[in-house]
Amino acid sequence: MDRDGAGIPKPAGGGLNASASRERLNLSKISIYAVLFAGVLIAVGPFLWMVSASFMTLSEVNLTRLLPEELLWENYATALRRANFLDIELTTDPGTGALQSVGISGYIWNSIRITLISVCGSLLVCIPAAYAFARMKFIGRNFLFAVFLSTMMIPGIVMLIPHLLTVIWLGRLSESLFGPAGAWFNNWPALTIPFFASVFNIFLLRQFFFQIPEDLWDAARIDGAGHPRFLIAVVLPLSKAPIMTIITLGFIGSWNALMWPLLVTINDDWRPIAVGLSNFVTSDTPGDLNLQMAASVITVIPILCLYFVAQKQFTEGIAQTGIRG
Repeated sequence: MDRDGAGIPKPAGGGLNASASRERLNLSKISIYAVLFAGVLIAVGPFLWMVSASFMTLSEVNLTRLLPEELLWENYATALRRANFLDIELTTDPGTGALQSVGISGYIWNSIRITLISVCGSLLVCIPAAYAFARMKFIGRNFLFAVFLSTMMIPGIVMLIPHLLTVIWLGRLSESLFGPAGAWFNNWPALTIPFFASVFNIFLLRQFFFQIPEDLWDAARIDGAGHPRFLIAVVLPLSKAPIMTIITLGFIGSWNALMWPLLVTINDDWRPIAVGLSNFVTSDTPGDLNLQMAASVITVIPILCLYFVAQKQFTEGIAQTGIRG
């Protein structure tokens, strides 16, 4: 039996116990990594196959191949044309051949317009509202915010009918005041205005605005600044991360909207790309899965591009406001 420096006997086999402990730790890590890898495959696998199938021929898709023999980029052009995603019409002068006008239509153009209006309107409404709840003191502020926040517990599907009735009433009022130009149905107001005041966006911004040190407000007041100037000159420059977060979330929500546009539109004049993809998948030839996958990839590309550009600010915005998934 070995002895240590104090003369106390040390049990034999200590090295074997340490080796067994390390082996159990390695097996535990391997098991965790295996589970994580399986989760990644389940989550990312269908998306990767969708991208791969978008470059295949119809026969390759029917054979459920994993990779195409040749990349067929023309699938995307065919999907754009047949799904009516984007149509650009150029008008030229018959005599000189000079370009006179450019006409853009299609589901992608509709989604771009709807998304820009929705995101800009949400910023204009949510930022002042969140600032008022976070920095301005008024009677019933906390109670009003609690009631406002409690609406997040209501499922969105339950609110469809109340929202629809509100849009009908406001549309009739607007048409009585402004005539046909004030119509809400089958127009951008019904698709965008109901989503300007997002409860989650206001909550997210309020949490961040609440963390801004009070010393900055005291210094701004000494310089003669009021709430509007303090918001514009101090709060907004410090809030790039949460603002980018709500821009990203607003873009995704507006770009992926399907059910609400179907309720408030009657034709394709203002219907977004999600409706176009649904129509293409249900009305097109069922066997053209390669074209359907190409159309799906086209729908996803703008969201992926935005996320990769804003992923750092998006992560910081969620972390700095204390939101946990």
